[in-house]
Amino acid sequence: MVTISVALCTFNGARFVEQQLRSILDQSLMPREVIVADDGSTDATLELVRAVHEQYGDGVELRVLPSERNLGVTANFERAVRACTGEFVALSDQDDVWHRDRLATAAAALDADPALLLHHGNARLVDAEGHPLGVSLLDALSVSAGEREQIASGHAFDALVRRNLVTGATVMFRRELLEHALPFPSEWVHDEWLAIVAAAVGGVRLDDAEIIDYRQHGGNQIGAQKPTLRYRIGRMLEPRGDRYTRLAARAGALAGRIDALPTSNHNRQLAHDRARFDELRATLPASRPARLRTVVHEWRAGSYAALSSQGNLDVVRDLLQPA
Repeated sequence: MVTISVALCTFNGARFVEQQLRSILDQSLMPREVIVADDGSTDATLELVRAVHEQYGDGVELRVLPSERNLGVTANFERAVRACTGEFVALSDQDDVWHRDRLATAAAALDADPALLLHHGNARLVDAEGHPLGVSLLDALSVSAGEREQIASGHAFDALVRRNLVTGATVMFRRELLEHALPFPSEWVHDEWLAIVAAAVGGVRLDDAEIIDYRQHGGNQIGAQKPTLRYRIGRMLEPRGDRYTRLAARAGALAGRIDALPTSNHNRQLAHDRARFDELRATLPASRPARLRTVVHEWRAGSYAALSSQGNLDVVRDLLQPA
């Protein structure tokens, strides 16, 4: 029987953490341990965690990692997964509700395929009170048939180098992935980084089954909403700001690590291509007419199709966005 750790990160989560932890402790396949990394909560989060564990956590070890200062999501999840000892590690937010077979579904997939490093699934989006919103996580992310096919056929890196499709609240991975993924770069969110590294060095699987209720509310640290046409147009016309500088730093962090990973030359080239492309986009001229030649050249070369999250929409964005 495999051993499973749950890495649960909290920060002022008293409103929802009790329901989340109870769902973790009511799994059809129980974890061996729950690691709670608290990011400096000032409410009753940890008191509730300990009370729920005392009532429902028989046979499951609880370890609480407090913090006197706020570390942020990525750094907090890093210390949580570093503390995990199970063969498989499941990530958990503080405000969702797991379906009863969430751990069993992911563990069965990993157990059946030794090459598989990371499993992630779908989720039912619910409001703050737990009422279904009528849309799934994968629908909200507009995951295309082509992206699903790339992941299913073993080419997840090609899909994930363009944009993240992996939501940490649905993730389970082999602990050996941490040998390649640690330390987490500050430019990346923890789940995106684990996914892209897993895709580089092993297998990633996407499961269409909804394995959690993914709560959407005003206090979400990272959520999901299906973008409307009005939202997309607004994004294309908003000032460029420092978004492209952040994207370039993110791609640069991946390019700086990719050569040390046991991955294919194809993946290495894609990572370096993305870094070059994002640096180019970050340094486009302020003048819209002056961007035209560069943008058209990259479009004709296929860079937008292969490397940008929105393809042709990003062509329009780079031509129209004010500086």
